[in-house]
Amino acid sequence: MVGIRACVLLIAISVAPVAQAQQEVDLELVLLADASGSIDTSEIGFQREGYAAAITHSEVLNAIAGGLLQKIAVTYVEWGDHTSQAVVVPWTVIDGAAAAQDFADALLSTPRLAYGRNAIGSAIRKGLALIEGNDIIGLRKVIDISADSANSWSGPAVQTTREEALAAGVTINGLAILCRLQGCGGRPVGYDLEDAFATRIIIGPGSFVVTVDGETSFADAVRRKLVLEIADRGDDFTGMTIE
Repeated sequence: MVGIRACVLLIAISVAPVAQAQQEVDLELVLLADASGSIDTSEIGFQREGYAAAITHSEVLNAIAGGLLQKIAVTYVEWGDHTSQAVVVPWTVIDGAAAAQDFADALLSTPRLAYGRNAIGSAIRKGLALIEGNDIIGLRKVIDISADSANSWSGPAVQTTREEALAAGVTINGLAILCRLQGCGGRPVGYDLEDAFATRIIIGPGSFVVTVDGETSFADAVRRKLVLEIADRGDDFTGMTIE
């Protein structure tokens, strides 16, 4: 009997550090960045620079500091076809300027990892798996997907995976990219990209779409989106497009 009790005690001791290792944060945020065939290598770099500038900006850091726990967890994933979703920066807890800068440095120093034709459903499912498989407890959970097209050519249907996210309590927001650089015409022919994001991709309480066009810099749009997500202001704009 003593031996059994000793074994139980040893098991309890060995499990305790695992439980303690779980971190609580205000937000778990998966940044799903478009790296499909329409995005060349220079644009990949441009996107990453925009996210790096946004995550280290004082407005974003102030939003983090204004949270209940004053920290968020972020991972950056580039996606292409149904076989290509690559974690560029793994889960990182950001609780201030130093951690934000570490995230930005890692983002800018990693080579391109994803390729292929749009598979938005596969990207969403990857984001959901990353949330469900980490050791972080977020008060809120958000997948943020950027794309210059709402088409999905392979992998699971977007409708299926967005419903999976909703069932798991995960909100999906969108960054509709009409133009990465000033003075270019990036609006798709034949359909309204923002409307397609609003009706086919985003889902959940507080979900919204932010538009990037030739009048707004990419980094500015990303920063506005991050502030809304971190400060939990999405409920003010549920289902809306923010330009």
